[in-house]
Amino acid sequence: MAEKIAIASDHAGFELKTQLKQELERLGFEPLDLGADGPASVDYPDFAKKMAEALKAGTVSRGVLVCGSGIGISMAANRHAHVRAALCHDHLTAKLARLHNDANVLCLGGRTTGADVARDCLQVFLGTDFEGGRHQNRVAKFS
Repeated sequence: MAEKIAIASDHAGFELKTQLKQELERLGFEPLDLGADGPASVDYPDFAKKMAEALKAGTVSRGVLVCGSGIGISMAANRHAHVRAALCHDHLTAKLARLHNDANVLCLGGRTTGADVARDCLQVFLGTDFEGGRHQNRVAKFS
């Protein structure tokens, strides 16, 4: 059975979310689309909350959020103690978000990150395990 990965965006991230949803399927994951359902204007905190609820319920253990810059939706997601959302811009930041910070949500900017870079970030994020060790105590202080 394929691991379920939640994915959500606001209107500005809708196009990239659609592409990343296809990439999740290609990689063998089952996307759980939490919205938005189109390019009509919506509020990104609502979708960050949906992600937090899916994580808290145990429906998923990881997710992807996209807004215009990735900044607002990552801030909204990180208001929830059990969410460790990381705004990533490239291969290295995606790797370090998992390796050192045990991020459980990848955040991307639909207006700032190209589709190829976003797909690379997604692949690295999903393929990198938390290193633990010296990082464990720091991560424990997040929530």
